[in-house]
Amino acid sequence: MERGREPDADVESQTVGSSNRLIRSADTSGGGGTAGSGHSAVWPTVDGALGLSEERSLEYARSFFLRGFCLLPFLWAVNCFYFWPVLRNRSCTSFDLIRPYVVRSAICFLIFIILLSSWVLTFALGGERLFGPVWKELVMYNVANKLGLPGWM
Repeated sequence: MERGREPDADVESQTVGSSNRLIRSADTSGGGGTAGSGHSAVWPTVDGALGLSEERSLEYARSFFLRGFCLLPFLWAVNCFYFWPVLRNRSCTSFDLIRPYVVRSAICFLIFIILLSSWVLTFALGGERLFGPVWKELVMYNVANKLGLPGWM
């Protein structure tokens, strides 16, 4: 006898190792059907079945986003990379609780990269022509000379 699948049942519980994980099945065949007929599991992390449960994923996404504000903006990039399936699949409503943290991390990281790039380009390309005589006070390579450190060697 063939086991049928209800059209509304898109969540199936699976035990992997010692933890229970939720698998969200995406029906790619266009309608209901039996297992193995075009269904693929949608995971919140790039690790797939080896990754975190949905509850742990929410905790990680939230903590990566909030810790990015503690002068660790590259955690936003890690958040975007690790939860790439959530960021990439805009139409997937399976992970509505995780998606805001990942999207905000992407926006904050983009803003950080723009600010960092503009600061680097200003100092690298502008230099003394842009800042004038104040340039010698702003650059870091003459701090050792100001403190008298080169003579101690």
